[in-house]
Amino acid sequence: MSGTASRVRTDDDGPSEGGVADMVDDAKQAAEQAANSKQAGWAARAGLAARGVVYILLGVLALLVARGGNKAVDQKGALATVLSQPFGGFLVAMLALGFLCYALWRLSEAVFGVEGTGGKAWPRVQSAGRAVAYLLLTYTAVSLLLGSRQSQSSQQRGIVASLVDNPVGVWAVILFGIGFAAVGLFQIYEGITLKFMRWFQAGALDERSRTVVRHLGRVGTIARGAVFAVTGALIAVAGWKHDPSQAGGIDAAIKALRDQPYGGWLLLLAGLGLIAFGIFGLAEARYRRV
Repeated sequence: MSGTASRVRTDDDGPSEGGVADMVDDAKQAAEQAANSKQAGWAARAGLAARGVVYILLGVLALLVARGGNKAVDQKGALATVLSQPFGGFLVAMLALGFLCYALWRLSEAVFGVEGTGGKAWPRVQSAGRAVAYLLLTYTAVSLLLGSRQSQSSQQRGIVASLVDNPVGVWAVILFGIGFAAVGLFQIYEGITLKFMRWFQAGALDERSRTVVRHLGRVGTIARGAVFAVTGALIAVAGWKHDPSQAGGIDAAIKALRDQPYGGWLLLLAGLGLIAFGIFGLAEARYRRV
């Protein structure tokens, strides 16, 4: 007998320790091969495309709020807008599938390492966080398809309200808010320094296209980082003040910008920036190394 079976020796109590270890190694190798397969690459690109579409919609919603609208400017609000269109249910289902693909791709990076980083721990942690975020977004899309109409900001305020009733929960909210704001500041840094361009192989784009992608990525990444930083700050303040009404996620951040001096201009910049990030995301779906 050859192959894996020849290495699995049994006794009266079942497989030997060496045989079990070999099976575990084989399973790990098979999982790693699947994560690096062409099909996994397609799934990653589908996820990047779904993310790009949602950010374009978020940008459009932000522009509508800048003009006096009051729509929910968050992922669920964007998906609800899609759902209200002809064939909306099918489109939201496709986006949900894309989010799931994105989450699984990031999960594979968390387990097996991010390409080009030498298996360093921090990129794996980042990928794990993104996987969790997009699994939650998948759940949001599915719940919307099943009839949920509670806004995402209301859900977030409800979670914060349940936590600020005790000291441990308060600190959890504050630390989460600070962490979320730090993610936003890091994204601003990546946008300024063009760190995101390392994912585009040399030769994948001609010089003109590369310049366009670079500008879209810079503007979009900085805009997204700024919105995330404001979102995190509002969450931390909500925890500090025991005031869940301030913890409304991206929607609260956008509307907080609206209420500032020159808020209309700030929202215009934020909306255009989020649209730029969405278009950049579509370019990633096509040209990024995955």
